[in-house]
Amino acid sequence: MELISSAQRNRLFETFTADAFHLELRDDYSVPDEDGPYESWRRGEPVDYAYMEPWTQLIKRVTAEGRTVRRVRVVTEPHSPYIQWEYAATARNEEAGEQIRWVPRHLLPGKLVFPVGGNDWWLLDDRLLAVGHFDGDGRVLGSELVEMPDVVAECVRVRDLLWDLAIPHREYKP
Repeated sequence: MELISSAQRNRLFETFTADAFHLELRDDYSVPDEDGPYESWRRGEPVDYAYMEPWTQLIKRVTAEGRTVRRVRVVTEPHSPYIQWEYAATARNEEAGEQIRWVPRHLLPGKLVFPVGGNDWWLLDDRLLAVGHFDGDGRVLGSELVEMPDVVAECVRVRDLLWDLAIPHREYKP
């Protein structure tokens, strides 16, 4: 399996034409760029969100061009400390133009099976998947690009199901 880096994956945002959708299934992410701000937040200290600027600028640009960027976070309640941190920072994503919704894990349909091995994924224009892979410590290894029509179709189905089920960020009260 060939993996691309997070930077290479983000360059895919230059090529999608209508919709980018991210499914997040993990209750903890170990992203090196966030280590310092996350630890500051955990200690109750002021947080420097400058590490988010490249992402929020990208999202501002693509959404200003009329493209949509959506995200569903499937989370365990009560939230892990990392999800609490994500929840606290989500307003910055939304201000940039992302639409973010939450699904408490206990509200998922009982027979739902997540495609691509239960990994997180980005779905671009209902044609290309960037499937996230992580190491044993939760660090991002990279993304696998998948264009197989049956796999993409299953992800479209799951996206639509979860998007309708999910609670918009402004309404979600953990």
